[in-house]
Amino acid sequence: MIHALVLILQQSGDKGGGNILTPNGGLMVWTVVIFLILLFVLSRYAFKPITAAVQAREKALEDAIEGAKHDREEAAKLLDEQRRHLEASRDEGQKIVAGARAAAEEVRQSMLDAARAQQQEILDKARADINRERDAAIADLRREAVDLAILGASKVIEKNLDTKSNRELIDKFLASLDANSIAR
Repeated sequence: MIHALVLILQQSGDKGGGNILTPNGGLMVWTVVIFLILLFVLSRYAFKPITAAVQAREKALEDAIEGAKHDREEAAKLLDEQRRHLEASRDEGQKIVAGARAAAEEVRQSMLDAARAQQQEILDKARADINRERDAAIADLRREAVDLAILGASKVIEKNLDTKSNRELIDKFLASLDANSIAR
């Protein structure tokens, strides 16, 4: 086909002699025929695949853009969800800290109450020990006083009475003194 075009151009060049701007009817017809043949061949075999490739590329770009939009929306949703989770975690952390403070205050108060109770128990035990020691000291003093009174009375009377009866007599006297001194 190209070979035929070259031959036509050579023949037209031999006849006319050489002005490019002068119209040549035979050359125009053959140019139009070759153009139509080339247009038919290209439309049948080349334009459809090229058009299909361009459309496929446009479709792929549109799909990529839609996918990017969808991914952006999904990312925004996930970001919002993460923010909500973070805020919820922060709130939960604050609640845990507040609960821990309350528990610590409760433990501190219970420890103070236990310390006060233990202190009171120690004081009560000490008072009981002091009272017991005082009573024992008083009993010892009474025995000594009885012994001294008996010894003094026997020296005064110069007569040794029965120790048991003397002791009973002095105990009664001391008991009456305790009762009289309590009554005052």
